[in-house]
Amino acid sequence: MPSPGMRLRKLGLWIHFTDAVTLSAVHNDSIAGSRKLQPEARCVARSAIGIEFDRIRAGLIDSIMKSCSPKLGRTHIALPAPPFELPMDLAASYTPYRRFYDAHQCDMQLSVYPLRVNARDALAKASPRLKQLADLDATFETILRERESKLLATVPVLLKKRFEQLFKAHQQMLVDTQQADNPAGWSQPGAWLARFCNDMQTLLLAELELRLQPTVGLTEALTGTSNNDKREQDT
Repeated sequence: MPSPGMRLRKLGLWIHFTDAVTLSAVHNDSIAGSRKLQPEARCVARSAIGIEFDRIRAGLIDSIMKSCSPKLGRTHIALPAPPFELPMDLAASYTPYRRFYDAHQCDMQLSVYPLRVNARDALAKASPRLKQLADLDATFETILRERESKLLATVPVLLKKRFEQLFKAHQQMLVDTQQADNPAGWSQPGAWLARFCNDMQTLLLAELELRLQPTVGLTEALTGTSNNDKREQDT
């Protein structure tokens, strides 16, 4: 696992000098005079954010699982129909799956972004120090948004290589075993297209957790504050 110093150096590659100045200004903002919510109000806010987080995360997971495995049920993002024409044009056949992945990325962005904003709002109201954390998160998001978007956009591009690799391995297996191809069986368990859909599902679930990480951190900060309040009341 990379050391904290190594992680900071890597983060530094993402942040321009002017961005660092902005971050420093936010970090050094005075928190004196800001109001602090009562422990009961913070507990209510934490509970509301937690419920919203669980609902959105569960909904997105359900959508990914069902769309990648249609037998589990219907969803608003439908898995493309298998390409049955031979010989197969790999580039043209992958395009619907690229659009499918893009649609899920858009779905995640539209759901996760408001959740993160709501978590920041809850922190900003909880205490002066947590408001400072919320302000830092908002600044980081602004600075890193474009770089993150570009990196995540490369995932479906790289996934195309996996699509081609699996199909070519499938073709080689047919040559080695002297079998005729049967496109109707490509989606059967263990077949190349079914394996590709499983890989795509794994990537989507991993990307969802990645996108949720900042909100997880904000929620944990609010939870930690609430727990400290409770300990102070008990002593």
